[in-house]
Amino acid sequence: MGLRINTNIASIAAQRQLSKNQRRLEHSQASMSSGKRIINAADDAAGLAISESIRGQVGGLKMAKQNALNAQSLIQVSEGGLNEISNIMIRLRELGVQAASDNVSEVERGFLDLEAQQLVEESDRIAKSTRFGNKLLLDGQEDGEMEYHVGPYAGEENVIRAKVSADATADTLGISGASVADKDSAKELLGQVDEALIQIGKMRADFGSVQSRLIATNSNTEIQYENLSAAQSRIADADIAYESAEAASAQVLQQAAINVLAQANTNSMSAMKLIG
Repeated sequence: MGLRINTNIASIAAQRQLSKNQRRLEHSQASMSSGKRIINAADDAAGLAISESIRGQVGGLKMAKQNALNAQSLIQVSEGGLNEISNIMIRLRELGVQAASDNVSEVERGFLDLEAQQLVEESDRIAKSTRFGNKLLLDGQEDGEMEYHVGPYAGEENVIRAKVSADATADTLGISGASVADKDSAKELLGQVDEALIQIGKMRADFGSVQSRLIATNSNTEIQYENLSAAQSRIADADIAYESAEAASAQVLQQAAINVLAQANTNSMSAMKLIG
């Protein structure tokens, strides 16, 4: 190739390589600083679309998992209230058995009846005050099924419907007005307590079955969340070892291109020597 003054081909080639290596270096630095492999959509258009879809699914699963955990908490609050009411029923049975025997006098039955009346009132108070947030759980007001969205999408398969409220008030349990003031009342109370315990047992069984389902749901959601997060990471996250090697290579080539460009820019001076 002859010496030319108007067009420095060697300089143009060196500039092109310098620009190319500058882009490589900038991309590697951006990847390492952000932790992302895909900086611009042009880097991997298909990968970006897939990773964004997965990112949306992962976000939905994260909230679905929280919904399932909150539903479990709601049931645990309900079940805890029923457990205390059940304890009260057992104590009322003890008082009824004690008052039904002639081992105690009428005066002592009066003392036992005082405790029984307080326990009935406390059972009713627990039923009417047990709540999760603003939802009353044991007074029968929340009638019908509740819905819990435990999936990232809108389909019916992402919804759990369950009746997780109950009516454990004294009237419903049949212990309102219960008394052990005399032997007959004490014996009647024993029958009332039996029926109340059966009702409470059914409520707790219902709660337990739903809670068992929610535990399985939450376990499945956690597995999906873990695997989808790993898939998104493989697609979108930067490989720091690779990017650091890219940055080092680009820096070396960039420096070489600068040196070559500096030398190429002196070529026209050689032509000037021939003219002079």
